[in-house]
Amino acid sequence: MADSLGARQAAVQRNREALLAAAAAVFVEQGVQAPIRDIAGRAGVGLGTVYRHFPSRAELVTAVYRHQIEECVALAAALLAEPIPPGAALARWIDAFVEFLVTKHGLGVALQSADPSLLTLHTLMLDRLVPACASLIAAGVAAGEIDPEVTAYTLMRAVGNLCILGAGYERADAQDMVARLLVGCRRAP
Repeated sequence: MADSLGARQAAVQRNREALLAAAAAVFVEQGVQAPIRDIAGRAGVGLGTVYRHFPSRAELVTAVYRHQIEECVALAAALLAEPIPPGAALARWIDAFVEFLVTKHGLGVALQSADPSLLTLHTLMLDRLVPACASLIAAGVAAGEIDPEVTAYTLMRAVGNLCILGAGYERADAQDMVARLLVGCRRAP
C-alpha cells in the first residue's frame, strides 16, 4: 500500500512539473492569457488535471513565475559572492531581470492587473526581488559606484516600464534603454 501511495504521489508531482514546464513555454509563445487547453495539450494531460493542480489561471501564472523569481534572487546572492565590482554585479543582475521581463509575454500586464487573484504575483515579486536588487545596490553604494539615492523599487519599476515591448520597440531597444538607465545610476565622479 505504501508503494502505491508513493507511486501516486510521484505521478502527481510529475504532472505538476509537466504542467509548469508546459505553461512556461506556452506563456512565452502566447502570453499569460493563453488557452488552458494549449497548456494541457503540451503537458500531455487533461483539462481536469490542470484545474486539480491550479484551480485558477492566477495560481498557474504565480506558480510558473515563482521558480523564475527565485532564480533571480539566487543570482543576486551569487553575484555578491563573485569577485567583480558591485556596479558590474548590479548590471548583470538587471540584464537577467530584463531577460525575465521581456521573454515572459503578458507578465507586465499580469503585474499591473487589477485582478485581485494576481496580487500574489505582484507581492511575490516585491517581497523577493526588491530585496535582492537592494542588496546589489547597497554593495554598489558602499563601493562608491552607485548613487545612494537609487532605490531598488524605483529602479525595478523603471526597468519594468522600459521592458514593455511593442511595434517598433523590441527586446534590443529595451536592453539599450535599460543600459542607459544604469549609466544614470552611477555615482558622479
